Amino acid sequence: MSAPPVVDLPIEDERLAQDIASGLNAVEKLLRSSVESEDAFVTEASKHLIEAGGKRFRTLMLLLAAQFGDPSAPGVVPGAVVIELTHLGSLYHDDVMDEAPVRRGSPSANARWDNTVAILTGDYLFAQASDLLADLGPDLIRVQAQTFSRLVQGQIRETIGPRAGDDPVSFYINVLADKTGSLIAASGRFGALLSGAPRGVEERLSRACEAIGVAWQLGDDLLDVASTSTESGKTPGTDLREGIRTLPVLYLLASPEDSRLKTLLSGPVAEEDLEEALTLLRAHPAMAQARAELDAWVDRARADLSGLPNIPAKDAFLALCDYVVERSG
Repeated sequence: MSAPPVVDLPIEDERLAQDIASGLNAVEKLLRSSVESEDAFVTEASKHLIEAGGKRFRTLMLLLAAQFGDPSAPGVVPGAVVIELTHLGSLYHDDVMDEAPVRRGSPSANARWDNTVAILTGDYLFAQASDLLADLGPDLIRVQAQTFSRLVQGQIRETIGPRAGDDPVSFYINVLADKTGSLIAASGRFGALLSGAPRGVEERLSRACEAIGVAWQLGDDLLDVASTSTESGKTPGTDLREGIRTLPVLYLLASPEDSRLKTLLSGPVAEEDLEEALTLLRAHPAMAQARAELDAWVDRARADLSGLPNIPAKDAFLALCDYVVERSG
């Protein structure tokens, strides 16, 4: 079985590249077998998003983190599958909440079947993750529980929205850190713990992975505005059409000016106004502010990575930091 598509990250060290490719294949194999059920429909629904693809970004982070200990330790691959199952389960639920018709270029589970099937399938994936996790020990169980708590709280906060007096930008960043950064931080921590890396390394990797995860999401915000193709994996302006207030929009709305652009971005942008809104927003200082925030998160990651042992995995993490900046344009 070939490895799934991953972040296009050049790894100069040949041995590390081979280790990561081997790890990705092993994770993919166990990921698919872990959702097998005696009920053919449960298996079909559970494999729906696995077969739709994905970057396996969290697996990559975990496998790189494991290089700071023993990457061949027996818990590394199951730990990566726990992370991927948790992520996939959350996507089934996200699509129900967002009423999303498409996920990874294919019909979402809720569109192909219905909301009930999608919710229950997500629950099944969480259960399968817990079954694997039970063999990894109480420390990993605790990390997973704390991570899942952050993920859910972030989703709740996003659903409810900021309260009176909350700074919209700070609120948004905190939601990203909980919803997305927490599970990517857990990837780094799992990799370190399961490989037996030193505790100081574990903490640095966890913080760096969270910062990279937040920066990646902020890069998506910028790409939705700045790209002129489908670089971000979706049609440019998708968030504007849906009225989603991403970081550039939040900075724009917080500015003192009373402009045509503010009026356009006060709600979902009509199709006939989309090109005008994109053109005006691309030229607005709000984009530079959003880029500066992304750069700050990448700098946080680099600061933690700088204290790690000088092995090829460290260079790969630093290259990933560069990639996160470059992909945002």
